[in-house]
Parts: sequence; structure tokens; C-alpha cells
Amino acid sequence: MTNSSPAPLSASSISIQKTDSPKPLVPNSQLLFGKTFTDHMLAIRWTQEGGWQTPEIKPYGNLSLDPAALVLHYGLECFEGMKAYKGKNGEIRLFRPEMNLKRMNLSAKRLTLPAFDEAEFLKCIEQLLKIEERWIPQEKGYSLYLRPTFIATQPSLGVTSSNEALLYVICCPVGPYYPTGFKAVSLYATREYVRAWPGGTGNMKLGGNYAPGLVAQKLAADNECQQNLWIFGEEDKITEVGTMNLFVYLKTKEGGKGLMMLPLTALETVLISPPLDGTILPGVTRYSILDLARQWDEFKVLEREITMHEVCEAVQEGRVIEMFGAGTACIVSPIKKILYDGKHIDIPLDPNNSEAQAGPLATRFFETILDIQGGDVKSEWSHVVQ
Repeated sequence: MTNSSPAPLSASSISIQKTDSPKPLVPNSQLLFGKTFTDHMLAIRWTQEGGWQTPEIKPYGNLSLDPAALVLHYGLECFEGMKAYKGKNGEIRLFRPEMNLKRMNLSAKRLTLPAFDEAEFLKCIEQLLKIEERWIPQEKGYSLYLRPTFIATQPSLGVTSSNEALLYVICCPVGPYYPTGFKAVSLYATREYVRAWPGGTGNMKLGGNYAPGLVAQKLAADNECQQNLWIFGEEDKITEVGTMNLFVYLKTKEGGKGLMMLPLTALETVLISPPLDGTILPGVTRYSILDLARQWDEFKVLEREITMHEVCEAVQEGRVIEMFGAGTACIVSPIKKILYDGKHIDIPLDPNNSEAQAGPLATRFFETILDIQGGDVKSEWSHVVQ
């Protein structure tokens, strides 16, 4: 009697078909995020009956989907954003990839998509990177962006779990988010729309979380701001900035009311990021910044709620030191201004340099993580592709 249990994902059986027509490389100076794609892609199909099929590395090309595929009608899709780097010694590195793949499995679970073996999937990604090595820029600040994507492919117009799925990875070389250095952004505090809510999917990286944010981004642009700042609830709690996690670096106040009330005899410096309460995406860069700050042990680090009212009060009292967003694409994005209830709130950058586009702490986080990603600083966060 044969074993009929569904097959697990396995990198050992990977099939490789290389292209006969390699594309010319794009000069680093011409790279734009998400515009240039490499020669190959990784694709792994799954069926409920057979489990995971043979992983395939094949020439980059179009997908073939039934017009009734669940992903097209009900948004059964999740994705990740990762980067591969090449250091001075030529080694290919990934930055904390196990965190991305763990988060992707959690996103898949929320959509009732099948779980995959994270270690085996990472081995498949490593094989893809070896084949696409020539596409990984070696210049500091440049990288190969990876987009693992998971979609439900069952043809059905009923709202149901899918019995077919496709897990795939595409790659594109990218340059620094800020080609000429940091550029601090202005934000529009958005209460007209809500990004996430308790019990929702704000802590998952689902495609359906992003499309509704476009109207808020347009509203910010209409108000001459580069990004929107998501605020939530009657207290105007700060949650995220655009598609990034948020950090506020400030000094607490003695006594008073609100979340920042502390029994202190002197001002205390604190780095705050909103807590992972189900409405916040657990960003890999967010984790890394919090981990670094705790390792440095130079100021207090808190994951807690903070409101726009507290930020406004702290700005008026000169207690805000810096604010910045954090994410895979930019690492750190300094904030210089917030438009809130029709008023512009100026956020400090560098008190010692009026021309600076980033504060000292944001710059320090940016440079430290960049050094780890490129292998200039040894760290267990840097995963070397063997």
C-alpha cells in the first residue's frame, strides 16, 4: 500500500532550467525600485491532494491563471520583502531571512493557505540567488530585492479555502532608497481612513492591506506631504507611517497626565515604538532597531502606545528629539514635519546641523544596519549563502 500523504516542501528535488537569453545588466546609477527584473524566478506549486510539488527555477515569465482563480476575486495573497547583499569579499548575504519566512507562514495561516517548511524554502531561495548572482550589485547601499509571493490559484467564485496554491519568488536589483543621502519626509496625519483595527490583519503582510492605503497616500500628496501617518481611535493613537513602522525618540515629562506620565525627578530619554497589538506589522527592521537600542543600553526602550496629542505637547515643550519610520526598502526614513488638524508640527532633525536631513540616532541605526547587511560588521543577523 502506497503512502498517500501530501508531500512536504523539499529543496533536494529542485529543478533548474536556465534561460537561453540572459538580459543585460542595468548600470547601478539607473536602477529604480521594482522596475528591473532578473533572468529567473522560483516557483513551487501546491495542491491539497498531492502537497508540495517539485520546486522550479525557470526563466522569468508570465503566470498562467484561470480567470476564476481565488486570488483575483478575494485577495488570497500574501508576500514578503527581503534583500540579498554582496560584500567586499563577494559573499552573498541575506538579512535575518528566517524572520521574513516565519512572518510569511503566519500570513499564510491567516488566509488558510498551506504552511511550508521555512528552512527548505530558504534553501530554494539560496539556489535562486546563486543562479542570479551576477544581478546582485556589490556597491555599498545596493542590493537584490526579493519578493516571495503566495497566491491561491483554485478556480472558484465561492469564498472558500483554496485547494491549489503557488509560492514563487521574483528578484529585482535596487539602489539606495536615498541616492543622494537621507531626505526627511513630511507626513499627513490620516484619520479619514484606517489602515488596521483590532482583530483585523494589520499584523500580516497581505496584499489586501496595501491597496486601500493608496487613497490615504493620495490625500497626503494632495496636502503636499510625502507620506501619510496612520492614527487610530478617539485618542488618535499613532500606529504606522505609510508602509513603515514608527519610532519616536523623546524626553519624558515629570508628572502630568496621559501615557507619558512617569514619576521622575528628571527628564529621561526614551525610544518608543507602538506595540505589536495586532494592528502593527512586526517589521524585521523594527525588531532590529529595538534589538540594537537594547544592546547599546544608552536610553530606555519602550513598546507602548503613544498619541498625537502627546507628540504635539512634547514638541511644544521641546522634548521630541527625533521621529523616523523604518522598513526594508529604506531602513530608516527621517520625519521633519506632520500636518495634523490643519497645523504643521515641526519635528527636530539634527540640532547641531540645520542642513541635516536626519538626526544622529536615525543615522546611527541606518549605518549600523547597512554595515551588518553588507558584512562589514560581523553579526548573527547576516545569513551567508553557502
